[in-house]
Amino acid sequence: MSGQDRQHGQDEPYVRDERSMHERMLAGDWYVADDDTLVEAYRRAVDLTTAYNATTAREDERRHELLTELLGAVGEDTAIRPPLHVDYGTQISVGSRTFVNFGLVALDVAAIVIGDDVQIGPNVQLLTPIHPLETGPRRDKWEAAKPITIGDNVWLGGGVVVCPGVTIGANTVVGAGAVVTKDLPAGVLAVGNPARVVRELAE
Repeated sequence: MSGQDRQHGQDEPYVRDERSMHERMLAGDWYVADDDTLVEAYRRAVDLTTAYNATTAREDERRHELLTELLGAVGEDTAIRPPLHVDYGTQISVGSRTFVNFGLVALDVAAIVIGDDVQIGPNVQLLTPIHPLETGPRRDKWEAAKPITIGDNVWLGGGVVVCPGVTIGANTVVGAGAVVTKDLPAGVLAVGNPARVVRELAE
């Protein structure tokens, strides 16, 4: 049964309505990424990230121009080392003086907000998309997303995975390889899979 054929009832979240899929995505509802607007937005992001990832360390001005065009917002003195991979870019906001090492994957189906003075290690993944547990809707390519927020002065170690809907409080450190499945408070050290708080950090 396709998404178009579903009837109201238990499958109601997966019924198409008068809204475009782009509008459904922005509202945080279930959608299928077959909307012309979404396809074009994705292609735009691929074009810009391809150009960005081809720059050299001597092209600071060019990198800044491309980041400003790609992302929803980027603060002063922020550096993101390529390669960078995003879904759309426009739903990503990065504060000032933030440093992102090689290989960030930021899937911004929902908003991703990264604060000031954040340090992000290599190969970190910020993953907002969610998919249905039910086999039928998942086969029909329905998806949704939950936003991610990274507070000021957070440090995410290499290989950290942040799952949909997670907020990490200011000044918190997440150890390398941790998988953050739930919110973390401010000012703590968290490690492991799933990430757990092991101690508070001094001011």
